[in-house]
Amino acid sequence: MPEPAPTVAIPVRDGGELLERTLSALAAQTVEHELLVCDSGSSDESVEVARAHGARVLAIAPSQFSHGGTRNLLMESSQGTHVAFLTQDAEPASERWLERLLAGFELEDDVAIVYGPYRPRPDAAAPVRVELERWFSSLSCDGEERVERLRLQERSLPVVDLMGRRGFFTDANACVARAAWERVPFREVPYAEDRVLAIDMLRAGYAKAFVPAAAVLHSHDYTTLQEVRRCFDEWRGLLEVYGWREPVSPAHLLRGLRGELGRAREQMIGQGVPAGRRRTTLAAVARHHVICRAGALLGSRADRLPAPARRTLSLEGRGGFAPLDLESEQPPLTEDASNS
Repeated sequence: MPEPAPTVAIPVRDGGELLERTLSALAAQTVEHELLVCDSGSSDESVEVARAHGARVLAIAPSQFSHGGTRNLLMESSQGTHVAFLTQDAEPASERWLERLLAGFELEDDVAIVYGPYRPRPDAAAPVRVELERWFSSLSCDGEERVERLRLQERSLPVVDLMGRRGFFTDANACVARAAWERVPFREVPYAEDRVLAIDMLRAGYAKAFVPAAAVLHSHDYTTLQEVRRCFDEWRGLLEVYGWREPVSPAHLLRGLRGELGRAREQMIGQGVPAGRRRTTLAAVARHHVICRAGALLGSRADRLPAPARRTLSLEGRGGFAPLDLESEQPPLTEDASNS
């Protein structure tokens, strides 16, 4: 019996024009696939647009949505042995996007999750462009595919040791092997479900692969307040998952700003950016960094704030704080993964 086609799964709510662009890019893919959408109460025409592109649509109430739980629902409802995930505003940058993601599973037998980079949209602000290009380039300095796993003795490392590249994973542009997910599903967490899945998969003995060629267009043009609120959510998530609290000392903040400007300057020199444009961009990068640090300092102290304040500061409007105990709740080592 032939293996079922892979699935592309997308959580959706009021996707608008960007959803249309994402679905159009999927229609051009070289690999046939099932298209599955979970809509959580759109008030626009997202459901009709998805169906017009051939999607099977699941409908849930907004109150039923959670980042981890909704992705488990998509996995349960999909037909493919591999399920690729996008967000509604992550547009495949090439018609070979899905083909390249799936090829990541062929790099090693124990690869369970594969992900690709974000590329800034053509109209992205300079600081956002610099930030995205630098971060994803740092995950593979030579531009080649990279496989990450934990050695047996590393699987009990404190979770904070898996911050950064080793534990990074994003399901805004990713693919998950069903066989691995059946043993290590998403946790039903309100935020950072992709980081938690990567930690659980690595600790269970699976590997993750980064495929630089499997890129999506994915960047945001936030206002200053929206950027502060986005960073609040991000650093609250880091506190919930890793227990990480951003240091508040002036010396640490100044070192961070100097480091950010130095790395941005080196990056632009390497790209041949003219000196005048470098100065303008560095000023914008400095402003962006300060704005992000403000959100980071607030988010990494979210446990000390009352729920109404957290809700006001959150771009998602989430008032809760849900720390995870990943040290005492590690997934069991799977037989297949341990023998691979």
